[in-house]
Amino acid sequence: MKKIEMGDALTQSQNLVEENIARLLELFPALLVENSDGGYAVDVEVLKQLVGDATVSTADEKYGLSWHGKRQARQIALTPSTGTLLPRPDESVEWDGTRNLLIEGDNLEVLKLLQKSYNRKIKAIYIDPPYNTGRNLIYPNDYHDGVRTYLEVTGQVEGEKKLQSNPESGGRFHTNWLSMIYPRLKLARNLLAPDGVLVITIDDNEVSQLGVILREVFEEGNFDHVCVPVVHNPRGVQGKNFSYVHEYAYFVYPAGTKAICDRKIDDADVDWSHLRNWGSESERSDAKNCFYPIMVKDGAIVGFGDVCPDEFHPKQTEVIDGISYVYPIDKAGVERKWRYARQSVEGIASMLRAKQTSYGYEIELGKTFGLYRTIWNDKRYDANDNGTGLVGELVPGSPFTFPKSLWAVYDSLLAATGNDPDAIVLDFFAGSGTTGHAVMELNKDTGGNRRFILAQLPEPVDGNKKFPTIFEVTKARIKAAGERIKAANPMFAGDVGFRVFKLASSNIRAWDPEPSDLEGTLLANAEHLVAGRTEQDVLYELLLKLGLDLCVPIQTKEVAGKVVRSIGGGALIACLADGLSKETVETLANGIVAWRKELAPAVDTRVVFKDSGFADDVAKSNMAAILNQNGILDVRSL
Repeated sequence: MKKIEMGDALTQSQNLVEENIARLLELFPALLVENSDGGYAVDVEVLKQLVGDATVSTADEKYGLSWHGKRQARQIALTPSTGTLLPRPDESVEWDGTRNLLIEGDNLEVLKLLQKSYNRKIKAIYIDPPYNTGRNLIYPNDYHDGVRTYLEVTGQVEGEKKLQSNPESGGRFHTNWLSMIYPRLKLARNLLAPDGVLVITIDDNEVSQLGVILREVFEEGNFDHVCVPVVHNPRGVQGKNFSYVHEYAYFVYPAGTKAICDRKIDDADVDWSHLRNWGSESERSDAKNCFYPIMVKDGAIVGFGDVCPDEFHPKQTEVIDGISYVYPIDKAGVERKWRYARQSVEGIASMLRAKQTSYGYEIELGKTFGLYRTIWNDKRYDANDNGTGLVGELVPGSPFTFPKSLWAVYDSLLAATGNDPDAIVLDFFAGSGTTGHAVMELNKDTGGNRRFILAQLPEPVDGNKKFPTIFEVTKARIKAAGERIKAANPMFAGDVGFRVFKLASSNIRAWDPEPSDLEGTLLANAEHLVAGRTEQDVLYELLLKLGLDLCVPIQTKEVAGKVVRSIGGGALIACLADGLSKETVETLANGIVAWRKELAPAVDTRVVFKDSGFADDVAKSNMAAILNQNGILDVRSL
């Protein structure tokens, strides 16, 4: 039975460096050579041979954006996290039934921890990162131990690290912001589905730099990039010589895909055009199955007639028993054709109207859907009325002064997920929780089952006893929004709950010997798990490290007096109980084997025990032997 130690792959988030090396070894094994420390180095001469020496440039100049700290920012994205997410059912809403997640923690570490479970599964990422105005707080970036830094910054452990403002007078005004956003975008790309869409908002301070970074992370050719000005403050904000009324929303999506759905056009703005064809190839003889009557009574369309035989030549409008039969004949008397064949026209009946003319009725087609425009100036996007005002109603006493308009986020997500009612939506700068609110509104309006994953730093709010951190506002707003939606729509059965998780150090203790007291250190480390952590804490860390959804179904059963849990229909079976003696092991092992057969998982089952739960090595060996003999080969302890 293999024991899971700190440093094992199962105690870390996905290791992107190892994956890149594995891919290179698979594609170009000659390109990598082992170095003295057991790692790999790139053989530049082999690289030249592989790509052709003439194509290898030795020039320093290249298109892109460089800044001091970019190399470290890239490395930070590749450094695995040793943290975990601790479940908090008591802070959640409808824990057992919801599939939404609300995560408290530094989003850099959270993104790393989500890599295995949600890789290429996120349909839409909407983020509104801190704009680089000089007043916003810069997120902590630590190359060595991001979780420790996060805990120190948020006052959860003793330390002196603090979040710092980023004054424009500072020499690293732009580079601080770039080093913050770059690794997060690198990690976000790994989570985006093949047809996924990224929406990121920004103002004038960093809009140009962000555009270049996006083209590097989401490279042109593979992704399309559109920058949309959004009028979010019609009253204007006084700036240098100008009053600013807009910000920007970048839409990034895979090239060559229909990733952005058409928008619904308001009734007042519907474009009407003739259902009757005109121009070249528009006559009756060009498509005989498109010549048939449309029936109109009292100005309303009431039916569709059969395709007319060749010898039948009617007037433009024939009236029979009070019903007008309208044919695709123009005012010059030329027999033309409808745009759609008889078998197709009933499907667009709701988009048609009959318009009275001097020579009869003209049937018009309304274009109710169209492409999104590159400037968004709907009054619903006003952040004063539909951002600040709305949050104030839902969360009285909220410290937010200018959150996003709910409807600007709603329309962005509708564009990105309109063709996927089961989409997963991620926002790792959750703020006041507008994205989660928008997802619930979308589901209510469209009948969808979209899920949201929100992450927010517990940024302190000075002097606010009701909401000491921003995360508390996020949580309160999502809860209040769900309650309002349910109250106003009692027939709506959608998901308005959320599971709360909090970033923390791993449940598995690291070996940290005290040189002056080795005996005491050994005794203190006899228990492999961190003191105070629960079985549930350990269980959810296993889900993360094994790449299972944090909302995957979990079944519980008592076997030989011990609690055993099956996750994902038997993909993982865990027993974290104490007191596994040689007398109970056989009964427990046989019970696990029987349950696995009953579950019949489609994948090989992994079984995990708590190492200190075994009375001795004999009990542990017997457990592994019985499970192995019955086809369960992946047995581990932690």
